Amino acid sequence: MTNERRVLVHPDKESLGASVAARFITKIIDVIEEQDYASIVLSGGSVSTLVLAAINHSGARDSVDWSKVSVWWADERWVGADDADRNDRQNGVDLLDHIGVLPENVHRFKAVGEVESIEEAASAYIAELKAHAQGDDESPRFDITLLGVGPDGHVASLFPDKPQVGMTEPTVLTIDDSPKPPPERLTLSLPAINNSQRVWMILAGAEKASSLGLALAGAGADQVPVAGVKGRKRTVFFVDQDAAAEVPEQLIASTY
Repeated sequence: MTNERRVLVHPDKESLGASVAARFITKIIDVIEEQDYASIVLSGGSVSTLVLAAINHSGARDSVDWSKVSVWWADERWVGADDADRNDRQNGVDLLDHIGVLPENVHRFKAVGEVESIEEAASAYIAELKAHAQGDDESPRFDITLLGVGPDGHVASLFPDKPQVGMTEPTVLTIDDSPKPPPERLTLSLPAINNSQRVWMILAGAEKASSLGLALAGAGADQVPVAGVKGRKRTVFFVDQDAAAEVPEQLIASTY
């Protein structure tokens, strides 16, 4: 399958969350039927919470064999394991604590207090990614990566005009001056994110419209990091009407 980029527009934030949740469940079931396992990548933010909570409350949630799903993270805040800023902690509240994912299939970044430094945490995740990679890849070929997009166009913890956006290695990068608190973070590199078969980016709100418009108009990843995201098979922008305000009509798809 050749790579496809699509924009799917939903009437509002709530219908956006419900639609992505339904598609996610259906696709994960299909992937597991095809290859007997599935790997997903999660991130943080309010839109991620919207989607994961919708998956959790879906009547079809338990039709997924969650024991065959492995969970990774696109980025993480360098704070203590119990800190409310941790993406994995919030993702647990929203979904992971309620489903049958096996503990050994949950690949969290190390936290402050678990290793001596953020560099050691990055090295540990690099090794874990490599251990589960296919062939000569440096990271797994994730089946679905769910990403929120900031008003400035950042994805994961890759921010505009920061050197990490253009770094092709290693697979995990450290951030010590994030524009959003907390300042220290760990993030997958763009090539690691793009080793996903499907990347689904979720945007809601008028404040996201400019970045989405720039990304689809050909802006560079340095300026708008989301512009550098491209899944191996498919890249889909799931957006609400407000976020779609600057999307050219010809780029809007009627179906997935």
